[in-house]
Amino acid sequence: MSQFVSLNQQVSVAEEAYLPAISSAVFYGRGIFTTVAIYNSEPFQWKKHWARLIENSKKIKLDLSEYDAHSVKQNLAQVIEQNKLTSARARLTFFDESPNKLWQTTLKRATSFLIITGKSLSVPASLNLTISDFRINSTSPLAGVKSCNYMENILSFENAKDKGFDEAIRSNESGEIVSASMANIFWIKNKEILTPSLETGCLKGTTRSFVMENFIVKEKKASINELMNADEIFLTSAGIGIAKVKKINKKTFNSKTIEKIQAEFFHLTTSKH
Repeated sequence: MSQFVSLNQQVSVAEEAYLPAISSAVFYGRGIFTTVAIYNSEPFQWKKHWARLIENSKKIKLDLSEYDAHSVKQNLAQVIEQNKLTSARARLTFFDESPNKLWQTTLKRATSFLIITGKSLSVPASLNLTISDFRINSTSPLAGVKSCNYMENILSFENAKDKGFDEAIRSNESGEIVSASMANIFWIKNKEILTPSLETGCLKGTTRSFVMENFIVKEKKASINELMNADEIFLTSAGIGIAKVKKINKKTFNSKTIEKIQAEFFHLTTSKH
């Protein structure tokens, strides 16, 4: 993690950044976050990240009225500069600092609490996946929200790691593919690029949106069997960019088309901001 972080819009040493213990964030994981890709020391797709933060904050009733896109972006720039980040990722987390009705306190606090931290990018050449047993509830009020209540994703990811895989594919209660534990998923069949629709409960990832804006992609509901019959598969996120999937369990997939998409993505990310 970066040596310097931004704590409520003030840069400080990471070890000095603390979250109030008696708060909805600590008690219930009430908060939201986004991970921003940093290319050439510049945040990529900032407007999309901010728009999603605002959208998600409304869904969990988190007050962000104290913040605006311009000032938060300036704080992010300070973290990038202080940590000398060039090719990296930054996490912006808004915590609900207010007490809740069950555990009241007399302390007067702001309604939300912002921490920005950064880390150098480590992009894998290819990934080996498995199928997760942990289902996503597409009807959950947190479906499609990048919430700090991320334990299901973490457990799915760690379970895959414990089994010797890099990631895991997750489906919903209807058996429809949703995503990987930490990334969106795409597959290619007969040169057609496909991805799960938002109705499955998948997150509207910023890199997912970028791919859909720059390539012809079809959204659909699909089963694991359909995915296993794909020609090629890749994952997307701000942290990994576009990463090709080499295997799901023991089945191997091609990557010829994906390599062309990766090359185009590299060109676009280094020429657009």
